[in-house]
Amino acid sequence: MITIIKQLRKQKAYSQGELAKLIEVSRPSFSEIEDGKKDLTISQAKKLAEALGLSFNDLLNNKIPNEPELVIEKDLVKTKKESNIRISVPEKNMKKFTEVFLYVLNRIGAKPNVGEGVLCKLMYFIDFDFYERYEKQLMGAVYIKNHHGPTPLGFPKILEDMEKKGEIVRVVKKLYNYQQKKYLPLRESDLSLITAEEKKHIDWVLARLSDKNAREMEEYSHRDIPWISAEDQSAIDYETVFYRTPDFSVRSYD
Repeated sequence: MITIIKQLRKQKAYSQGELAKLIEVSRPSFSEIEDGKKDLTISQAKKLAEALGLSFNDLLNNKIPNEPELVIEKDLVKTKKESNIRISVPEKNMKKFTEVFLYVLNRIGAKPNVGEGVLCKLMYFIDFDFYERYEKQLMGAVYIKNHHGPTPLGFPKILEDMEKKGEIVRVVKKLYNYQQKKYLPLRESDLSLITAEEKKHIDWVLARLSDKNAREMEEYSHRDIPWISAEDQSAIDYETVFYRTPDFSVRSYD
């Protein structure tokens, strides 16, 4: 019996009703599934795995990927090993990430194809493409190699905090038989934290990639050398952008 659904549902900020609607059962039936009293069909399990950001096999095997823990610090970036890995990120980097994310939402968040999965990959390409082009950080976010592609470290918690602050609102809807989680901005981005060079770069990435749907973005990111070279559930190394294939490289090398 699958017993990790409740834990993952809460981590991803879904209600029982939202996931029950996704797999086309009543909320009481979904509650029984969470409690291990009722089995999932294969099609239901596949839809849930997709919504919860898991592989189908991990869901069936009750395996939750051991993603590092995000810790916000007021000093330099550092990492340390305990019972699990904690990655500390400067508070100013998180502030920059928030403002860039709000800028992206104000630009393309209302597009029907842009849900949480697409947003994860857009933020990844904004950061990694900028690093390849200019050899410096734009946001300096940490991205983890997850089953569905690069994901900003602690992304669900970041979004939850932004919702509590009234900066964004979450909208869940059904798209092509899958649950799509969208985020809409409730305020403008603070552009004083984004340079003209950075803004131009962000606009360029959005023009290239923001029309792709979740599946297209997943497949596209899975062909990028930084994602390929990383270990599962580990941080993706920025330096690997310099080994990209010609179809991904965004820089002209002499």
